[in-house]
Amino acid sequence: MTVRERTQCLEEQILSPYAAKSAASKGRQKPEEECPLRTCFQRDRDRIVHCKAFRRLKQKTQVFLSPEGDHYRTRLTHTVEVAQIARTIARALQLNEDLTEAIALGHDLGHTPFGHAGEYVLNKILPQGFHHYEQSVRVVQLLEEDGQGLNLTFEVLDGILNHKKGHTPQTQEGWVVQFSDRIAYMNHDIEDAIREGVLSADQLPPKVVQVLGNTKSERIKCLILDMVAHGVEQIGFSPKIEEQYLTLHRFMYQNVYVNPYAKKEESKVEKLLTELYEYFSANPEKMPWEYTEIYKKEGCERAVCDYIAGMSDEYAVRLFEKIFVPQKWDVF
Repeated sequence: MTVRERTQCLEEQILSPYAAKSAASKGRQKPEEECPLRTCFQRDRDRIVHCKAFRRLKQKTQVFLSPEGDHYRTRLTHTVEVAQIARTIARALQLNEDLTEAIALGHDLGHTPFGHAGEYVLNKILPQGFHHYEQSVRVVQLLEEDGQGLNLTFEVLDGILNHKKGHTPQTQEGWVVQFSDRIAYMNHDIEDAIREGVLSADQLPPKVVQVLGNTKSERIKCLILDMVAHGVEQIGFSPKIEEQYLTLHRFMYQNVYVNPYAKKEESKVEKLLTELYEYFSANPEKMPWEYTEIYKKEGCERAVCDYIAGMSDEYAVRLFEKIFVPQKWDVF
């Protein structure tokens, strides 16, 4: 018996009947020989961690654009926090941690530079629209590995595509990631907003503080415990906790997500990304070769969208400066 087979036997013995078992996976689009050590979900997790799109998350905005300080979240640190919360919940509910972790680590691979501001710009520009969860699937199916994709399992792809609230994952692990994403971003956005001076802790709604807690740690603990107590059959919050979470979300939307101070740089994002889009639409041969190949197969809009969506904040700014800002002459 291989190590993988022993792991699969353990999954059958210890995981909930509601858990996704790796031995029963719906498989990959392109069949592969099994690994003797790792289950299919473990392999998917490793492929995501080692891919280029994952590394670029370290220089992609979460909420605050180009903040001065080392402690603000990036898209990468957000992803790690989601994975940690999701694994905690999955373990407590006896769900498949490997599948949960793979979905969590891959859920934002398609996010644009400059966070949701960048997503808004591309959605506005492109006739077919743009959604980061769809782009995340495109990244792992097509854009990685020089156009070959990562060939992930059905369960991981489904969880990535359906991590946004309002979508319906086909596994309980996918539901865990969807709620873990909500837990993570709400609480770290509060912390970052306080650090930025956009709000103070004493502004939080009193009833929310009373029910969920006054600190990030208290709130995360409360939300996780509530999800575990709510049970594995229908993943989610209890009605009491859901009510306070939604109250907190409305508060954050009004005071942070549309706050003029917090969003003061976003008009520049629209200008920057629109100019890049128009430039490469007129000059597709200027893109790296992998995107010119997409241009030949799927057209200019698709290729330019893929190129811009994959950029980090820093890369997009440098590229804009290189194309549109006059350079100094070297005088000898």
